[in-house]
Amino acid sequence: MEAVFNFVTQNIIRNPSILLGLVAATGLMILKKPIGDVIKGALLAAFGMVILDFGVGVLVGAIAPINTAFSNIVGGVVTDGLNDVTFTAQYGADVGMAMFLGLMIHLLIARFTPIKTIFLTGHMIWWFPFIFVAAGVEGGLSGVALIIFGAICSALYWSIMPWVLRKYVWKTTGDESFTIGHPTGMLSLISGFVASKFGNTEKSTEDLNLPSGLSFLREISITGGIVIFIMFIVVGLIIPELTPEGSNLFMYAVENGLSFGAGLLIMLQGVRMLINQIVPAFQGISEKLVPDALPAFDCPIIFNYKPNAVILGFVVAMITSTAALVIANSMNLFGVMLIPLVITSFFEVGTAAVIGEGTGGLRGSIIGTVVASIVMVAFMGISVMVYQNTISNWLLIFGGNDFSFFGSIVRWIASLFGGIL
Repeated sequence: MEAVFNFVTQNIIRNPSILLGLVAATGLMILKKPIGDVIKGALLAAFGMVILDFGVGVLVGAIAPINTAFSNIVGGVVTDGLNDVTFTAQYGADVGMAMFLGLMIHLLIARFTPIKTIFLTGHMIWWFPFIFVAAGVEGGLSGVALIIFGAICSALYWSIMPWVLRKYVWKTTGDESFTIGHPTGMLSLISGFVASKFGNTEKSTEDLNLPSGLSFLREISITGGIVIFIMFIVVGLIIPELTPEGSNLFMYAVENGLSFGAGLLIMLQGVRMLINQIVPAFQGISEKLVPDALPAFDCPIIFNYKPNAVILGFVVAMITSTAALVIANSMNLFGVMLIPLVITSFFEVGTAAVIGEGTGGLRGSIIGTVVASIVMVAFMGISVMVYQNTISNWLLIFGGNDFSFFGSIVRWIASLFGGIL
């Protein structure tokens, strides 16, 4: 049984392309489609997820050097806690068990409660138990109690957050067939709420009037590439260590800008393929196994609806959050040196900008992004203090989102149970 569990965990649940390919095949079989259509749908869904993942990898690879440069400035490891590798080495089995049990609870919630969400963002099915098990360790839990605690917290997040977020997603996309399952949750809710109060839906980011000579900027890959090029030039002038030895800053910026633009094109192609296959197939699962279930996808799914908002949100998030970081570090608010959250600014706050656009137009997207960016810094700073004995280093790179927000809350709850147990 242990061998079967390890195989399923490592090769299916933690492999998004295989997981979604199987979901597509299951749905098509339930709909009694011909075997040829089942195989075709399953493979195209898997191909779409592979393409999406590859595109995301290219994006992260293009912006990672900026994160590394800032990390080196503050000495790389700023605390003595565990990182993702050392924590997984010590508690990986607990995380795996919590993930498996959490998925069972999550499916039961979808089947027997009014919350009809199925979380399909494969890699996040691993990272949330990782966060919540770390919270349990910080709170003094161990053994079976730690696994059950991590499983329940994960299942509740996978079920509730996408369900709460769904109406903002629907308003933004005009499509009620899916929602978002991603740690952008709280930032997107904040952005959407603020945008709805202070925005103006009459003017959209997608209606920006550009001179004919600048019409090429309407293409998200070109705009994104230019933004990254400028960012590398600016950061490279401030931190010369950004440029590899023997390389030229200008050409290094050009290379990463081109990589980022290409990554966007690849990612969006994967998004289109995945949506075209998974949504129809998922209807079969919804009809037979979990009536009225709503699939919750990775955040890039929403980028294609408001592409200008994604880039605008990224730029505003980087400027706003960097200013907030400078203030926080100068005042030593959190006791550690925080670094710019480049990855979170693009994916989580980029999604929040799209949600803000959907509820408040251009103005709402900007205001919502500014507020979400400040909150992002606060989330990260608090969580780094909370997780100082476990994964604070990991959160400095990937925090500032639901990992940080719910992780901090769950850490407090874990300490209450830890004291009782």
